Amino acid sequence: ILVLLVKWVEARAKRQTTAAIRALHARQPDMAHVVTREGEQDLPIAEVLVGDQLVVKPGERFPVDGALLEGHTQVDESMLSGEPLPVAKDAGDKLTGGSINGEGRVLMQVSAVGAETVLAAIIRLVEDAQAAKAPIQRLVDQVSAVFVPVVLGIALVTLIGWMASGAPFEAAMIPAVAVLVIACPCALGLATPAAIMAGTGVAAQHGILIKDAQALELAHQVDTVAFDKTG
Repeated sequence: ILVLLVKWVEARAKRQTTAAIRALHARQPDMAHVVTREGEQDLPIAEVLVGDQLVVKPGERFPVDGALLEGHTQVDESMLSGEPLPVAKDAGDKLTGGSINGEGRVLMQVSAVGAETVLAAIIRLVEDAQAAKAPIQRLVDQVSAVFVPVVLGIALVTLIGWMASGAPFEAAMIPAVAVLVIACPCALGLATPAAIMAGTGVAAQHGILIKDAQALELAHQVDTVAFDKTG
């Protein structure tokens, strides 16, 4: 029951983390207003190519990374910088997919699509942080590699000892199983990855990106935090 409970907690942490990644994906629009020879057409993001020219209307999210060709606007880039105030953009300035266009109708030229966009790199960073093993987790694996065979050996010796003393097999199994249950290292193997996944998932929901599991583990040593205000 204890193992099943820990497994349920780990699965719940995975769902929360997956939801955080889905929320990052949701920042990218599904369609883009592409300027073609036939005029402006709405096409799926998957059909947008580097070099295409896109129209972005007021209040819409920029579908991909690019540069501003025509127009002037204010862009909400809080998803990247945390800066709540919009940033002025003129012709030639860089635009990041997922950021929000202000009141201006602008024309942009695509510089990156798909996995090459900044937003895709952020999502990849979160996924890599969850997949990586922290130093403490590698230590746990090393300990478990030695600890488990030792515990199995002790349980076997206990079983043989009780049977050698005249106890029936069923009675000898009880103390042997007790050794296994009490010494089970499940908490070592399950708690660490579950904590890492939960930590990175909750952080992503709050706009905090953790580069890797080692950074998360070392965060408890931080005694001073310096904030750099954008601009």
